[in-house]
Amino acid sequence: MTEIFGQVGKIAYNGLMKAIPDCDYRRPRRLRFRDDEARMPWLSLLLDAYRVIDTGVSDAIAREQSLGRELACSKGCSSCCATHTDIPVYPLELMGMTWYLVERVEGELRERLKDRLQRSETLDACPFLVDGVCGIHPMRPIACRQFNVLDRPCAEGEDAYHTRRQDVMRPIRRYMDMAFDIMLPFYGVNDPDQRREAIEQGRLHAMARPIRACQWQNIPRRMDEWDEQQAGSRS
Repeated sequence: MTEIFGQVGKIAYNGLMKAIPDCDYRRPRRLRFRDDEARMPWLSLLLDAYRVIDTGVSDAIAREQSLGRELACSKGCSSCCATHTDIPVYPLELMGMTWYLVERVEGELRERLKDRLQRSETLDACPFLVDGVCGIHPMRPIACRQFNVLDRPCAEGEDAYHTRRQDVMRPIRRYMDMAFDIMLPFYGVNDPDQRREAIEQGRLHAMARPIRACQWQNIPRRMDEWDEQQAGSRS
C-alpha cells in the first residue's frame, strides 16, 4: 500500500496507522467514554455489546488455533473493506458510528473522512477506508468485527467469503445472541422472554441496512457544526 503513494504518501499513511488503535482480539477489552456514556446511555449498551462480540471473536480464534489454524487478518489489511458491498449495520451501531465521527475523530484523519463521506455515493470501497485503514476502527460494526480470514491473507480485490469460504472464521452463535440481548432494550424490548423470542426469530436483522446505503454525505456538515461549537466554547 505505501509504495503506491511515494515518500510523502508513506509518511501520511504511517501517521494514519498510528492514529488507529491496535485491536488485540486475544485480550479483548471494553472501550470506555465515561463522560459520553453519562450523557448518552445508549452508548454503554453498544460498548457492552461490542465487548461481548470481541470476546466471542477471541474464543473463535482460540478454537481455530487449537485446530492448527492461524488468523491471517492484521492491522492494515483491508481487502474485505474494499470488496464487500452489503455490510449490515444496525440502528444502534449507526448512532455509535455517527457519534464517533462527529465528536471523536481528530486531525488529518477527520479531514480525510469528511472528504470521503461527502463522496460516499461514488466510492467503490467502504467510505471509512482511508489508505487501507479503517477510520472508525474502535466503533466498526459487528459484521466487520466478526469477519476474519484464516491462514492466508486475502489477495488484492479478493472476497474470501466467495473465493474460499472454508477460510472465513465462523462466529460463535452464543456471543452474537448475548450481544443482541444487550442491545434490544434500545429498541424498546425489555422483557427477558420477549428479548429471547426476538433473538430466536432474528427480528433485529430486519432493522439492518447495508453500510453503503446510509446517507453518510450528511455527516460532514454535522462534523463542521461540532467543530464550530467546540471552537466557540473555547473562545
